[in-house]
Amino acid sequence: MVIPAIDLQGGRCVRLIEGRAETATVYGDDPVAWARRWAGEGAERLHVVDLDGAFAGGPRHAGLIASIVQAVPVPVEVGGGLRDLETLGAALATGARWAILGTAAALAPAFLDAACARWPGRILVGVDAVDGRVAVDGWTRTLALTALELRRRAGAAGAAAVIYTDVRRDGTGRGPNLEATATLAAEAGLPVIASGGIAGVDDLRRLAEIPGVVGAIVGRALYTGAVDLRTATAALAG
Repeated sequence: MVIPAIDLQGGRCVRLIEGRAETATVYGDDPVAWARRWAGEGAERLHVVDLDGAFAGGPRHAGLIASIVQAVPVPVEVGGGLRDLETLGAALATGARWAILGTAAALAPAFLDAACARWPGRILVGVDAVDGRVAVDGWTRTLALTALELRRRAGAAGAAAVIYTDVRRDGTGRGPNLEATATLAAEAGLPVIASGGIAGVDDLRRLAEIPGVVGAIVGRALYTGAVDLRTATAALAG
């Protein structure tokens, strides 16, 4: 499953390199139009992140995210600054199918447990790693907690899946971290969605060969045309 990424900064659709705010490339002033385009080209779901919310610690694009969710006929996963039950509930109330917990899952295990219990099947855990350790607060701070430890915590809490991102590869086109992705996916019982560094269809094929990996989030490569969504979907289906 190829999942287009729509990252929101200042109301625009952007892509960052290694998660650094100052590296933003703007791909459009109308994220809703991009959402409609990807859905029209056959996306099975969309990945929408409030980057400003991730950096600030609370949602900054709730209205825009609601507009995106309402504009497309495919399920949407949303994240960025969801760090308490109120904002998490509001994100899901937009009609989003899933909410992504990253910083909150890493720093507040009890909150993760409570969220998974209240919204079973609708919580995804973002496992964002720098050299194997979890990055939080919009990837500006790295913890001693390892990616594998957070993945196990997500499984124990009852999360629906984890989204694994190698921060050092995100937005670079250097290819995904296949080894680390495979390590996380080898833990039974929790699907893994891969993210970071995907440059072409060959990267997607390699990820598809890893047992337990159910999808890949693609950002910059889609916006630059390095990956054509229809072509990639057909190639993986074949």
